Amino acid sequence: MSADAVNLAGKLALFREHWQPRTVAQLNDYDVMVVKVKGEFVWHKHDDTDDFFLVLAGRIQIRLRDRVVALGPGELFVVPRGVEHQPFAEEEAHVLLIEPRGTPNTGDATTAQPRRVV
Repeated sequence: MSADAVNLAGKLALFREHWQPRTVAQLNDYDVMVVKVKGEFVWHKHDDTDDFFLVLAGRIQIRLRDRVVALGPGELFVVPRGVEHQPFAEEEAHVLLIEPRGTPNTGDATTAQPRRVV
């Protein structure tokens, strides 16, 4: 990890894939990641950690079993640990994630995307 400033737009320009987070910094034992999203992700939960979403560009929905949380640029939402959820974006959106290092993005290490650093 670099000790320089991180340009999030520049990091997002380095890849095109959706739902494949890229680590751009580390904070204590946490990964700070950017991800491009479009369409729906799998329903999942994280038993041991909350799930942090900050929308940088576009709009996303965090579908919960009892409601939908709509987010636009500059808005964030934290899904409490153990709560099943499904992120969704009708059009491509850019999101900042902060998670404990090694947290599988699907909640299950066997189906998770591998960690990538940009």
